[in-house]
Amino acid sequence: MEKSHFFAHLARMNLIQRWPLMRCVSTENISEHSLQVAFVAHALALIKNKKFDGNTNPERIALLGMFHDTSEVLTGDMPTPIKYYNPAIAEEYKKIELAAEQKLLSMLPEEFQEDYAPLLDSHCINKDDYVIVKQADSLCAYLKCLEELNAGNHEFTQAKKRLEKTLQTRSTPEMEYFLNTFVESFNLTLDDIS
Repeated sequence: MEKSHFFAHLARMNLIQRWPLMRCVSTENISEHSLQVAFVAHALALIKNKKFDGNTNPERIALLGMFHDTSEVLTGDMPTPIKYYNPAIAEEYKKIELAAEQKLLSMLPEEFQEDYAPLLDSHCINKDDYVIVKQADSLCAYLKCLEELNAGNHEFTQAKKRLEKTLQTRSTPEMEYFLNTFVESFNLTLDDIS
């Protein structure tokens, strides 16, 4: 039987720290982030279906959220300002991400590669589902900014402003519903939400 290092690599997601250029009150790794993205993406899909006549599969979208940053176990987390500094860097980084996705996929026994390709390979992911995951990813980054700012860390002021613009460009009715219904609570204390 062929041995696979796939899950050993995924287990290292908790070692990859997000926000590497920022001073953080509370550190966040890609494992924690991916779980939150899965929660939020699932909610966005449900909201889309129930409130705005969508036809999405929330469970599938939650899975995509869980796997959306797995390539970073091979690449590390590239800070957004660097990744998108100019179109040439963004294009090259996409190639690096694709190569990492392919490498991860190749670690699986061949009989499972077809099953995991729609979760790992950005070329195989349904684009409509991917839009929801990207919205969730941006929302979770925004929530991290709120958390840091509420803890008195002004290092996240510009990131919050940048993410507000990103949220505007990715805005959909389900995202607006999520923002209006759930985000205010992130500015409250535990006593306030209890």
